[in-house]
Amino acid sequence: MFLPENVSGANKAEQDRKAAFKRIEAWAMNIISAPLRKDVTVSVQEVQCGDPQCSPIDTAIAIVFSSGGQGMFGVPAEAKDVTEQELKHFFPTPEVLQKWHRGEEADWPPMNDDELGPEDFPPLRFEVGTKVLCRIGPTDWAPGKVIQLWYREPQWPQGSFAPYKIKLNNGSDIFAPGDLDQVIRRDPNP
Repeated sequence: MFLPENVSGANKAEQDRKAAFKRIEAWAMNIISAPLRKDVTVSVQEVQCGDPQCSPIDTAIAIVFSSGGQGMFGVPAEAKDVTEQELKHFFPTPEVLQKWHRGEEADWPPMNDDELGPEDFPPLRFEVGTKVLCRIGPTDWAPGKVIQLWYREPQWPQGSFAPYKIKLNNGSDIFAPGDLDQVIRRDPNP
């Protein structure tokens, strides 16, 4: 039977996407402590972001315990681009996982801005003043400079932060929704 090239290509892309989901699920299971691992299901999916300032596709990871407790978090990248290191960077703390396991509410990332301090955030790759390239479209990149770490806008929900605010060379300000090479990288020509 003959399959048109674009159909077989679509099937290959879907197979690759499902393989990436399985890989992320396996990494997540390894991150979760052994006592909790026996009572958990991890599910991965991709969600499209409608905000032009964010990653076009995010990978959402749901953690559901047999107790009924659950939580969800995301990585601002397509599943095929998520690395184990990036997953660990965005993964909930053991304390949050314990609360979810007990069926308790626990925000991840933390939602009460008043209780957050610099020690609550993971370390970032770049410092203020670093020259970077920022993804501004599916294949477009723009040069700029990091002007603020852990940026947030007043209208964002509590606990929502972007790792970087960047002043582009064209004068406009943008933010990077994640500290990932797929979104922001060091400018090789500073």
